Amino acid sequence: AILPLAMLMCMPALSPAQTPAPASPATTANTVPLWPNGAPGAFGGAPEDQPTLTIYLPASNPTQTGVVVAPGGGYLHLSMTKEGSDIAEWLNQHGIAAFVLKYRLGPKYHNPIEIGDAQRALRTVRSQAASFGIASNHLGIWGFSAGGHLAATAGTKFDAGNPASADPIEQQSSRPDFMILAYPVITMKAPYAHVGSVHGLLGTDPSPALVDSMSAELNVTPQTPPTFLYTTTDDKTVPVMNSIMFFEALSREKVPVEMHIFEHGSHGSGLGGTSPSLTQWPPLLHTWMQVNGWAQ
Repeated sequence: AILPLAMLMCMPALSPAQTPAPASPATTANTVPLWPNGAPGAFGGAPEDQPTLTIYLPASNPTQTGVVVAPGGGYLHLSMTKEGSDIAEWLNQHGIAAFVLKYRLGPKYHNPIEIGDAQRALRTVRSQAASFGIASNHLGIWGFSAGGHLAATAGTKFDAGNPASADPIEQQSSRPDFMILAYPVITMKAPYAHVGSVHGLLGTDPSPALVDSMSAELNVTPQTPPTFLYTTTDDKTVPVMNSIMFFEALSREKVPVEMHIFEHGSHGSGLGGTSPSLTQWPPLLHTWMQVNGWAQ
């Protein structure tokens, strides 16, 4: 079953029993290159030229679920702890495998390199699903800020894979089975675009056609995966209208979606930090995942 559409502007305080416990250490943390022989389009062999996945496997995974995690950073840097390893440990705590993506960044790299890295991550995990203890149809993507844009792009621009490819990874679908978008960048269009993310991904003078192509709210179809959105009304970095426009687009196409908008909260809150209100959103997410069979 899918939860009904919901938009919450404010939530009551959680009881102590609902407060998430501290994340436990990951059972496994192993970093691997997405392309062992070098990434296509790479300008060199430095760490910033080689996208990677860091694999965190829980002690048990009863729902056989995996999540690719895309940290944010305006397509110019990556928040690899607050929006990377911390998220992986939260997922592991809930019996879910996590795969933190280090993708290539501007201004050195522009579209379509970043989406290519995200698609390769999804294909890589799916191709080795059995060895990770997950089901190939229980693979989601969770993105924050600009990583939320990358995740939303992965959910609106995907393919079934190339069965003729000699690379078994490239034979796999790049479609995530669900999306989790935290204070995401969605649009590349004024007036609600995050200008830094636009420049990081598309350069300083992208064509109108490219801007439209990379504005996720314009590319939703009935095949876009079920989505969970979290943001705050007074986010001063990425306007709340990014999430609202995506919610509306998903709703029009009858894609299952749940959104939680909190009244106050700064951008980049991760799992909520020390905010009494924002720490409520991870339990809401966990409930959504439980109802959909992606968590226990």
